[in-house]
Amino acid sequence: MLTLKSLLDEPRKLPTVPKVAHQLMLTFSDENAPFADIARQISADPVLSTKLLRLANSAYFHFPRTIASIDDALRMLGFVMVRNLVLGHGMAAAFRNAQGIDLAQFWRYNLYAASASRWLAARARLNADEVFTVGLMHGIGQLHLHAAASDAMAPIDAELHVLDPGRAALEQSRLGFHHGDVAAELARIWNFPETIAAALRQVPEPRDTDAFSAAAGCVHLGAWRARGAVRAAAPEAQAAAFPQAVGRRLGLPLEVIDADMPPLAELTNGLDSMLD
Repeated sequence: MLTLKSLLDEPRKLPTVPKVAHQLMLTFSDENAPFADIARQISADPVLSTKLLRLANSAYFHFPRTIASIDDALRMLGFVMVRNLVLGHGMAAAFRNAQGIDLAQFWRYNLYAASASRWLAARARLNADEVFTVGLMHGIGQLHLHAAASDAMAPIDAELHVLDPGRAALEQSRLGFHHGDVAAELARIWNFPETIAAALRQVPEPRDTDAFSAAAGCVHLGAWRARGAVRAAAPEAQAAAFPQAVGRRLGLPLEVIDADMPPLAELTNGLDSMLD
């Protein structure tokens, strides 16, 4: 029987994260990580360095001058965003072999959700880059389930699409846990802060309690927006699926999001190469 413990209890079952991404994960608990060390770690990987500079010079960041070095990228983008970009690259590499899931669609959804949640976090006066981290990582539980337990996921996939809003509840009823629980446990194994692990657990079903995670709420709303885009939902169906309680808790009603949020293709313009 598949359990959360059996899914994660052996190192061989865990995704292999590129060295640079793993080293940057360790900096979550070290706010004073030496700037030069981080730049050196990234510069040691020519593929990653090239990709990061291409991202820094993309339309997404709108910098008025060319970013020519990793040092410049760190200064201009900020350490948290650089770490996010490296983590995104690392996650894409780690889960290339997930079975039974349309990876192109899933990564498009994930990138849309992360970018939408960053925009929402800025509107809610939260730390937008940290919310982007949660958005970028919120799909890892689903990916790990399909990489490590594809046989167990096949009947669930046949019953309900992996991006359906009811997916977490179905997983809970069939498995006794859901993909948010898997993401949270992976985050703990990788030494992410507890606030991020707790947010990842809540993303599928934010709790409207004193323990409510605003970051999880933003990603939940971002996932709603992204899901509708990648699955081409009709406007009426998309509006009907809006998570009203979460929107109220964050002060982000549907009419504000519909009126003010740019198209997701615009919010992610230039970030696609992160997942190449």
